[in-house]
Amino acid sequence: MTRNVITVGPDSEVRAIASLLLDSGISAVPVVDANARVLGIVSEGDLVRRVENGGDRRESWWLRLVAGRDPADYVKSHGHRAHQVMTPDPITIGEEMPLHKISTLLERHQIKRVPVVSAGKLVGIVSRANLLRGFSVSEPDAEVTSDDREIRKAIVREVDENTGVRADRINVIVSEGRVQLWGMVENPQEKMAVQVAAENTAGVKAVDNNLGFTPPGFGGI
Repeated sequence: MTRNVITVGPDSEVRAIASLLLDSGISAVPVVDANARVLGIVSEGDLVRRVENGGDRRESWWLRLVAGRDPADYVKSHGHRAHQVMTPDPITIGEEMPLHKISTLLERHQIKRVPVVSAGKLVGIVSRANLLRGFSVSEPDAEVTSDDREIRKAIVREVDENTGVRADRINVIVSEGRVQLWGMVENPQEKMAVQVAAENTAGVKAVDNNLGFTPPGFGGI
């Protein structure tokens, strides 16, 4: 996880948050209270939706009559403070959650990051980028069935022997026949080759391909 998390308070202004995201090169920021408790998250998506649904747009009278008005939507699209535009009560995790469970959580809820808390206080944040780096160097988690282990071995063997991709840069996670691919490859063709190798392996039910691309100069390449 990233430990030194940039945060904002509930009364932080939206303009200041937008500048903070740009200047820091991040896509979201947790909103915390004075005791470091996570209240919500403000993401680029929240700010973009605020602009798209801004106060200058006027709907026709018949659409207002049929659809009605949502006070919460109005606050989110017109608010000027973090607590007004944030996504409240975000999902959080503890420091000991295994990597494969975090990745499953992100996938299930279609989120890109999750705050890490300890004793109710924010201590870090895990993003998809953090997972990619973690899976590229980690060993497979032991909490899998014997069938899943055999599926993983078969995938790694196929990748190593037949695809031309360096298997030592691939981390294959298998849980109940569902495969997650993490690690680094050199190009889109290698990424697809690993996915095909996994899809063609007996017992595989689904493949989630999270492979990233090796930056120039990485590992002496």
